[in-house]
Amino acid sequence: MLPQQPHAFGQELRRRRLAADLSLDQLGRRVHYSKGQLSKVERGLKPPTPQLARLCDEELGALGALAGLVPVAAPAGDVPPTSHEGEVWLMHLDKDGSGSFQPIGRRRVIGAGAASVLGIGMGGMHVTTETGAMTLVDASRTLFGQYRRLGQVSGPGALLPQLISQTHSLQQLAARSGTRTRQALLVLASRFAEYTGWMAQESGNDTAALWWTDRAVELADSGNDHSLTAYASARRALISLFRGDTDGAIGLASQALDSPAPPRIRGLAAQKLAQSQAVNGDYDACMRSLDRSRELLALAHRDPREPVIGASHLPDVAAMFTGWCLYELGRPRKAAEILGRETARLPAHALRTRSRYELRRALAYAAAGEIELACQVARGLLPTICVVQSATITADLRRLARTLGRHHRNASVRELSPELSTALAAASH
Repeated sequence: MLPQQPHAFGQELRRRRLAADLSLDQLGRRVHYSKGQLSKVERGLKPPTPQLARLCDEELGALGALAGLVPVAAPAGDVPPTSHEGEVWLMHLDKDGSGSFQPIGRRRVIGAGAASVLGIGMGGMHVTTETGAMTLVDASRTLFGQYRRLGQVSGPGALLPQLISQTHSLQQLAARSGTRTRQALLVLASRFAEYTGWMAQESGNDTAALWWTDRAVELADSGNDHSLTAYASARRALISLFRGDTDGAIGLASQALDSPAPPRIRGLAAQKLAQSQAVNGDYDACMRSLDRSRELLALAHRDPREPVIGASHLPDVAAMFTGWCLYELGRPRKAAEILGRETARLPAHALRTRSRYELRRALAYAAAGEIELACQVARGLLPTICVVQSATITADLRRLARTLGRHHRNASVRELSPELSTALAAASH
């Protein structure tokens, strides 16, 4: 027996379609669904997707009434709490290049026996001169920039062991340095930890992503930098959104936005809030949040020597996410236009970032019925997507495959289908 929700949506869609004096065929051409597909949705034989609901909202002027009848997704479950009490970090590396990271309690290590753990001590290393200290800090900052650049052209699995080791090393060096150097090293360690969290999320491990985000907050606090507390809420908001918990995402992003954090962090929080509101189909609230993000990011001033928090390759964060949000809001043509303009401004080496937003452009083209353009953009992205190995990008690739699947008779779709299937299979391993 089908749930009641599809019937409620189908009845309301039919009522509004007839009130607009549109046939199934006419509405289908506008939202790029076949007459048969829409008929099944109206009769409750096929559940509507959130994307279809938003497209119909836009075409029928329903102001979110249709989208409100379709739940976005069931939340994937509560995010488990993290704890660093008595922590010891164990990293296991296999000969084939695979590996794993696991924080465990110190008592478990003792119970396993000292012989089972290879210790790498810092010895008697102390940084005793100010010149040497600042050289160490500057070199570590440069190294962080190189890791972020490397993260644009490789999978997260290649980076995570190095990022974890570097975070640990900076923490240990900080403990052996003077006050000023200690604070600088701890703040830098926090940025390494935050980026480790992002790479963990890219690998598909939300629990590890949150663990490292919390670790970044602790390290920053120890370095007398309290800005990451609010940023952690914004990061949690994004993870909640990707897990289908839009209400939780809105609450977390609002919490960060209303905090006394610096303008850049609050601007990024406003952007996460806009994303969540877009998925909820709330156009007006989303546009207000994007305007707020734009205002706050314009106020942000940072020391060019310090690592940037959040996306570092987007020339205009608010503009790029306007395109992202318009796709979610059922306005794919405008979304594709903005995303095309903004991705053209990305640096050539930013392959991960380009893949993320160009794939969104392909999704927007597909939703707008520009199937050949969608396939053209996607075909150029598939080799890079296989290299960067992003869980979040792969989720959008699956959405594109489903959307193109409605146009399986199209020659461009048939030609792309084997390559798309291969890319999805590779991403699943």
